[in-house]
Amino acid sequence: MSETKKRFVIIEDHPVVRERLSELVNRESDMEVCGEADDAQSGIDLVLSLRPDLIILDITLKSSSGLEMIKSLRALSITTPILVLSMHQESLYAQRALRAGASGYITKNSPSGEVIKAARQLLEGKVYLSPAMTENVLQQLIPNRTKASIDRLSDRELLVLEMIGRGRTARSISEALGVGTATVETYRARIKEKMKLQNAFELQHFAIRWLREREG
Repeated sequence: MSETKKRFVIIEDHPVVRERLSELVNRESDMEVCGEADDAQSGIDLVLSLRPDLIILDITLKSSSGLEMIKSLRALSITTPILVLSMHQESLYAQRALRAGASGYITKNSPSGEVIKAARQLLEGKVYLSPAMTENVLQQLIPNRTKASIDRLSDRELLVLEMIGRGRTARSISEALGVGTATVETYRARIKEKMKLQNAFELQHFAIRWLREREG
């Protein structure tokens, strides 16, 4: 297999779906499927053996849950981006999948081009949700602006919020500001407290929404 191509592992218990996904991926000049599995344990073994660039995973597998498999992979320190492909509507499982450690969620009735678009976004280190689901998530995070006024943030906290909205990691932010990562985590904790956000997932999406609105 070409060293220049991004290598995918597909974990899906329906042969027809696996075949279709393989065709989609292999059609791209810079992508290829390097392995397939139809259950969680085989999938984990395959990922550990092949170390692919991306995992496409069905949320419902034989005798197992895709969500549990995601957690198992993350527990093994596998950081490979995971795109969850599901027959279930995003509103039911998308946030659960992301919290478990996935980087994207797309339904099986999505156009083939959207699957490739989602895969490319994950390969770039981004998160993928459909525009409708992204808006739904962000609306939930800002139910009442008066309760989460940006004015409550200090100048440094505001700068950190902006960097989070631009996809910067804690380490990247610490290097940019010339402070330790522990200090950055303190800023993140203060922002979550002041903005009434529950976790890192909500913080990231709040920051993205705020930055998007500010820049029009």
